[in-house]
Amino acid sequence: MSTRRPGLLLAGLVGAIATLALAAGCAGRRVDHGVFHSSKGYRVTVPGSDWAVVEQSRADLELRHRGGAAGMLVNAACEGAAARRPAGLLTRRLLAGLRDRTVIGRGEVSVDGRQGTRTIVEARGETEGPRLKIETLTVTDARCVYDLIYAAPVDTFGDWRGDFDRFVASFFME
Repeated sequence: MSTRRPGLLLAGLVGAIATLALAAGCAGRRVDHGVFHSSKGYRVTVPGSDWAVVEQSRADLELRHRGGAAGMLVNAACEGAAARRPAGLLTRRLLAGLRDRTVIGRGEVSVDGRQGTRTIVEARGETEGPRLKIETLTVTDARCVYDLIYAAPVDTFGDWRGDFDRFVASFFME
């Protein structure tokens, strides 16, 4: 698994959501009783059986909704000076590769007791498809940058938004 944090993570998720292709294979993701344990020092709970793990993802954990065009992911970048970069730069790098971006909202958020940044955008991925609404949460500590992302077509974004809230609430740095 890569610890890189390029905008390709999100662009890959957006492309995957647009085509609804489920990846197959085994990348060694450890999910025990619905809880993903990262070797990078955090854990997060899969928000329910409606969410399938995408095994061949470049993110630490990518989930796809079984019944709709929605996805979420969590990824940590723990190399170099990533955690010391300004929040605006981290968000711009995360959203690189998206077309026709419109920022809907931006603000501060607390995740596992740490301050972070929430950004909500509407955009298109690298391929044609529906306009997507994407919510990103970025949190840093002394070692890593943690990204939690939810994306779905604009008209169905609210359908699984509560699942993303539960996903974020379950994030815990060990």
